[in-house]
Amino acid sequence: MTVTKQSIIGDVLDAAPDTAQFFFEIGMHCLGCPSARGESIEDACMVHGTDADALVKKINDYLAAR
Repeated sequence: MTVTKQSIIGDVLDAAPDTAQFFFEIGMHCLGCPSARGESIEDACMVHGTDADALVKKINDYLAAR
């Protein structure tokens, strides 16, 4: 799986639940909320004032290493 800024958070979590840690790190503690699960990574990062490119890189690096 390759994650992009347009990836939907719920899809990422369904494919790799252990990536939740990276969303928690940016202050996104509402991962069980239907609206959060339906957001793109880019939209969530914008709301939380975080760099989407950095988060996507961190998730992809993690997925590649496991």
